[in-house]
Amino acid sequence: MNADAKGCVFIGDELTAAGLRLAGVEVRVSVPKHQDQGNRSDPDDPGDEAAVARVRRWFDEVREAAELVLIDAHSAELLDADVLNAALREQQPRVLVIADIRGRARPPDLSATLKRQLGLAE
Repeated sequence: MNADAKGCVFIGDELTAAGLRLAGVEVRVSVPKHQDQGNRSDPDDPGDEAAVARVRRWFDEVREAAELVLIDAHSAELLDADVLNAALREQQPRVLVIADIRGRARPPDLSATLKRQLGLAE
């Protein structure tokens, strides 16, 4: 952790970012306001290489400077699976994938996964 360490950083949608910003969290909005204007393509469409590159760059940057990284499930889908899984496994800094408020994506159900792996699933 460097001297400019930040406590918590969120990468994701504008609505969740607004609430977290009020709580003092640094935010990086992956879905800008102009998306709602209807005159441009979806900047978070996985086909949009600039949006994918931006989220990946932000994720790498905040992992270097934050103690806790929150990323919504939709933005997490834009990351390479290997990079995200390594970050979740390493937990330095702690990384948490949270549900997308617009319902576009959900984080994996860790409880169900664990039950399946232990043979306890119904």
